[in-house]
Amino acid sequence: MNDAGWLSLLPPVLAIGLALVTRQVLLSLLLGVWAGAWVLTGSPATAFLRTGDQFLVGALADRSHASIVLFSTILGGMVGVLSRSGATEGIVHWLGRRVRGRRGAQVATAAMGTVIFFDDYANTLLVGSTMRPLTDRLRISREKLAWLVDSTAAPVTTVAFISTWVGFEVGLVQEAMTRLGQEGEAYTFFLRTIPYSYYPLLTILLIYLVPLTGRDWGPMLRAERRALRTGQVLRPGARPASDQPLQGGGPDGAAPAHPLLAGLPILAVLLVTALGLYVDGHAKAVAGGNATPTLREVLNQADSFSVLMWAALGGAALAVGLQVGSRRQTLSQALDGFVEGAKSMLIAVCILVLAWSLSAVCDKLGTATFLVDACRDVLSARMLPLLTFLIAAAVSFATGTSWGTMAILMPLVYPLGAQLPVAAGLAPDVALHVHLAAVSAVLAGSVFGDHCSPVSDTTIMSSLATGSDHVDHVRTQLPYALLVAAISVVCGYLPVGLGLSPWLSLPLGAAVLVAVWRVLGRRVDDGSAP
Repeated sequence: MNDAGWLSLLPPVLAIGLALVTRQVLLSLLLGVWAGAWVLTGSPATAFLRTGDQFLVGALADRSHASIVLFSTILGGMVGVLSRSGATEGIVHWLGRRVRGRRGAQVATAAMGTVIFFDDYANTLLVGSTMRPLTDRLRISREKLAWLVDSTAAPVTTVAFISTWVGFEVGLVQEAMTRLGQEGEAYTFFLRTIPYSYYPLLTILLIYLVPLTGRDWGPMLRAERRALRTGQVLRPGARPASDQPLQGGGPDGAAPAHPLLAGLPILAVLLVTALGLYVDGHAKAVAGGNATPTLREVLNQADSFSVLMWAALGGAALAVGLQVGSRRQTLSQALDGFVEGAKSMLIAVCILVLAWSLSAVCDKLGTATFLVDACRDVLSARMLPLLTFLIAAAVSFATGTSWGTMAILMPLVYPLGAQLPVAAGLAPDVALHVHLAAVSAVLAGSVFGDHCSPVSDTTIMSSLATGSDHVDHVRTQLPYALLVAAISVVCGYLPVGLGLSPWLSLPLGAAVLVAVWRVLGRRVDDGSAP
């Protein structure tokens, strides 16, 4: 690791700033990687070479990254098959008869995202690609769809009892407990931190509050009024992250297919993911000598990246088989649809590779460690949850990775939360609140920063799954995320350090969010200026 000091902030600041100003995400990320390589090598020419042969190649050589690229591409191919055959249109017609208007479609999108709680990648790609045709038809902006999809990915997955995130999060807690010599069940400790997850829980509240009230605010309000009044679901001049065709009528222009032709492959992806996590994790736990593993131990052992590959391959194979078996398409037509859908993911894959390269540059420069060290001296017992949330958010936003932020901060924050309140002489119940809230703040702050960052993989995938312009997605989502974060700080992480129970502070935060939304929000259809 290179100790670059303040220069370690140059790559993420340059990439994020250029992306927001120029809207050229690919170029901004590339320049960020190159700037970091320049700091590392001391030569702009050598940095250009290292950008290609070290960071870009390294991003693809990583097994987990390759799995995500293949999962996204194969799932995109599956969506292409369903779209070209008319199966997607069939499920849209089925939903259209049951969903009443724009409000119902937004609530249905939020509900689908909440139900698919076990993996953020599967959540994002499945909900976005499934709901996009319906929301387009109902004149809901792509920016709104991307926000709904993104806000029901990591925020839901990080507080779910069972998810691909839980094994990772609990593993970090278990390691920290072991280093302190503490006895106890890390999974139980994790469950106790959930009421302190102010940002994820209030975000989930907002994704239902917005459609149920019919109100929006800021750039999102302007995007929604544009879509409603003109039918333009994308801003004129927007560059969608993916733009695969969403309508189809089968090989002979027939009526939309039965919804099960699309529903079964999607359901297969969900079931294979859920069952695969259990089967793979159980087998590895038993092989490791644990004859009766708990569900938490099973999830901790499961290889989520392998399982996602199984799910994507199974869903794609079933999609092709059903289209050919129902004679809506020939095998050649189905494979052409698969290739077309896979090709639509090219821009998003390029963005992902560059985002991972930027993360690798930041790791080499020690960006996250520098941020933590710069803020460590200002930590105090009562302010620990608040400052932990802010530091985690800054690190996650700059690096674009929530998991990396968790891995860096948890070994520092867990022992601080256990020891600092006791050393400060706080009452035992207050000390426990601070400890649980601080650990939860690592997870919540990481999600918030990742949720807002233009270089985050889940933010990028939300743009590609919904066909939204990536910078437009970030611009419209950021005010909503900042609002929830501000309320989380004022009503949650600050008072909990003073001893206020989460069973009081969480309802307080929810009430404040509802009240603020009544003041800030404006009805999309009221005809007034944004």
